[in-house]
Amino acid sequence: MSNILRRGRLEAAQDEEILRYTSSMEADRWIFDADIAVDLAHTVMLKEQGIINREDCSKILSGLLKIRGEGMEKLDFSYEDIHISLESRLIDMVGEDVGGRMHSGRSRNDEVATCIRLVLREELTGLLEEIHELRQTLLTLAEKHIETLMPGFTHMQHAQPTTLAHHLCAHEAALGRDFDRIQDAYSRVNLCPLGAAAFASTGFNLNRKRTQELLGFAGLLENSMDAVSTRDFLIECASGFTNLMINFSRMAEELVIWSSSEFNFIELDDMYASTSSIMPQKKNPDTAELMRGKTGVVVGALMSLITICKGLPLSYNRDLQEATPNIWRSVETVRTSVRVMGGMIKTMKVRPEVLAAQSVTGFTTATELADTFVRETGIPFRTAHQIVGMLAREMERPTLEKIDSAAEVVLGESLSSRGLTEKLVKEALDPVSNIKRRKVTGGPAPEEMQKYLSKRQTELELNTQEIATLKDITDSAFENLLAIVNEYRKA
Repeated sequence: MSNILRRGRLEAAQDEEILRYTSSMEADRWIFDADIAVDLAHTVMLKEQGIINREDCSKILSGLLKIRGEGMEKLDFSYEDIHISLESRLIDMVGEDVGGRMHSGRSRNDEVATCIRLVLREELTGLLEEIHELRQTLLTLAEKHIETLMPGFTHMQHAQPTTLAHHLCAHEAALGRDFDRIQDAYSRVNLCPLGAAAFASTGFNLNRKRTQELLGFAGLLENSMDAVSTRDFLIECASGFTNLMINFSRMAEELVIWSSSEFNFIELDDMYASTSSIMPQKKNPDTAELMRGKTGVVVGALMSLITICKGLPLSYNRDLQEATPNIWRSVETVRTSVRVMGGMIKTMKVRPEVLAAQSVTGFTTATELADTFVRETGIPFRTAHQIVGMLAREMERPTLEKIDSAAEVVLGESLSSRGLTEKLVKEALDPVSNIKRRKVTGGPAPEEMQKYLSKRQTELELNTQEIATLKDITDSAFENLLAIVNEYRKA
């Protein structure tokens, strides 16, 4: 059959290079099933609106289900996109007098926009499930390490003692916000552009609400020009993916550092490591390093989307074809990264004794010592900061005698004369006491961490229900669509 799209207005066929340059068939693999679903819903609506008769509807639906069963590989890849290839295949099967009616009241513009949203909606649901599982992994590990001491860092310098649970929950909190961002983006992805046609809707008496319901969308993109031309939902999702990957890159960086000989805080499972081709003793954290690198893929996809969409006049422009490969590359990288990060965290070997030993390296209890001076002697914090700073220069463990000597220089009197004792100094320098004292909301004190973990578990349980609701709505819509399709096939 001749090219059903070009045979009217255009005479010259495209050569092979131009066809490859303009074709979206490879990227369209992502939307094959979605395109069938959109065709089924549109055909059902056309029949219900009296635009096509029952017999033609039955033949079109049967043909679409057969194409779905055959798979995309049976389509003709010489066409410029999946929509024309699929329609051409249908016409080959049922004839143009029947199959040629399916596209009534529709354009590829609203068709592809709907397909992208259908697939992206499913990908977002899967991503939400995977983020949820990773957050649970972090919380489960944190529960085991509520009292595991470790050094906290600022500027990559030992700063104050904290716990591994506190550190892990910091990452979990960031992932919680990523979850919220993706969930929020879902609400704007889950809107139906179908029925907008090319951009000015159509003279056919379409029922847009019906196809929206059949495809399980929460609402319509009402303005037909906006419906086909906007890709802001892709930019929003890619932005969320980028934020998520930046958080993963930070986590991956720590896994690389922590597994080094200099830190030795953890050991990654062999599954996530490699060795050297020349140095047989090496165990390299390649998977974590690659995750840092793959962050660039996702950031690059966002930049590409922004650049593609910048400055496009309304309504549809072919530039937008280049947007979809970027979102698919981005979502695939992100979802794989979530699963891989979860595996690394779940299987890594933690070395509590090393963490505890390093928790006081670099005078990490200095802040608590200064705070003790303020609480027990009544001096201003800034003065206490100066005294402790002088003690830090000596690079030795502070004693009451040394503290008094420094205080004499700064204050002209000793702190022991104001009530400071060796016992108070010893307590201030004890990392365990440091941690127990930090009961402020969000702090690392064991009792506070228990409250935090309980609160987060409650939140995860709520998120589980929210994800299940999203899946139930879309699954039920598709089951209902197939039931209607099977009914209408019995013409």
